[in-house]
Amino acid sequence: MSIADIKKTAETKMAKSVESLKGDLQKIRTGRAHPGILDQVSVDYYGSMVPVSQVANVSLLDARTISVQPWEKGMGAKIEKAIRESDLGLNPSSQGDLIRVPMPPLTEERRRDLTKVVRNAGEDAKVAVRNLRRDANEQAKKLLKDKEIGEDDERRSLDDVQRLTDRVIAEIDKLVASKEAEVLAV
Repeated sequence: MSIADIKKTAETKMAKSVESLKGDLQKIRTGRAHPGILDQVSVDYYGSMVPVSQVANVSLLDARTISVQPWEKGMGAKIEKAIRESDLGLNPSSQGDLIRVPMPPLTEERRRDLTKVVRNAGEDAKVAVRNLRRDANEQAKKLLKDKEIGEDDERRSLDDVQRLTDRVIAEIDKLVASKEAEVLAV
C-alpha cells in the first residue's frame, strides 16, 4: 500500500461518514414535511415488509402535508396503519385512495431535544472521521517502520490526512448547524 492509497482510502471512507450523517439528519423530523421521513416506515406487502415508497407514490401536497398515493387499492389501509404505528408521531387520514399525512407543529421542548439529537449525530460522525484519521496515520507509520517510505514522506502524509480531516469536520459542523437552524425555525 502506498501513501496515495492511504489518502484515497481515508478520503473515501470520510466521505461515506458524511453521507451517513446526511442520511441520519434527513430522518430527523422538523416542522416541515419531507417525503424522506416515511422512508423508515415499512408496510406488509404480500407477506414481506417493504418501505412505503415501494408500494405508493410519496410526495408533498404543501409545506406541512405529505401525500401517499397507493399503487394498489387494498394497500391504503395497511399504509395508513403502518404510518400511524410508526414512532414518528404522525396521524394520517384517508381521502378516497389518497392518504394525507399532516405534520404536527413541534413544541419548543421537542425542538430543543431534536437539537441535542442533531449534535449527537454530528459528534458521532466526527468520532468516525477521527478514527479514520488515526487508522490512516497508523498505516503511514507502518510504512515508515517497514522502510517503504522516508520520514519526510511520512510527515507529509500525516499533514495531508490532518488537512483532509479538518476539511471534513468543518463540513460536518456546517451540516449540523444547518439542521439545528432548520429544527429551531418556526
